[in-house]
Amino acid sequence: MSETQTALAQSIPTPPLGMRAPKSRALPVILLLEDEELVREAAADILEFEGYRVFRARNAYEARTAFHRYGEIVQLLITDVVLPGQNGLDFARELRSGCQRLRVLFISGFAENTWTRRQHTAGETHYLAKPFSAESLMRAVRTALLDLEEIAI
Repeated sequence: MSETQTALAQSIPTPPLGMRAPKSRALPVILLLEDEELVREAAADILEFEGYRVFRARNAYEARTAFHRYGEIVQLLITDVVLPGQNGLDFARELRSGCQRLRVLFISGFAENTWTRRQHTAGETHYLAKPFSAESLMRAVRTALLDLEEIAI
């Protein structure tokens, strides 16, 4: 093994005891917009562990910046509905106005409102209530991305 390969192998984190090895890294790219650090980091860790590449943003400005830079590879926006400044509903509309293929998964600690219910029914977005488990997050992500695959076919 070369020095470069050894250094690379040493830089890959080892999963904690009892955890499975990460999945393939060929999965879709996700933009995660969540202002609560604990929720953002936990969700991102779960998604990354499952093999997704995740761009993390704590506000609409950071998410917009990431999307302008990497939007061509982002396939799913996961956004909190209630955010400081610009809310997740308006932000998702803004991004989708220039990128119809972008799927959206709304997360919120509040009861699902009429707007998200109407959009969910139209098949344009998905909704996940907080608090959520790793399993329910992954199920919602797979459902949203399955929707994307059906459109691409």
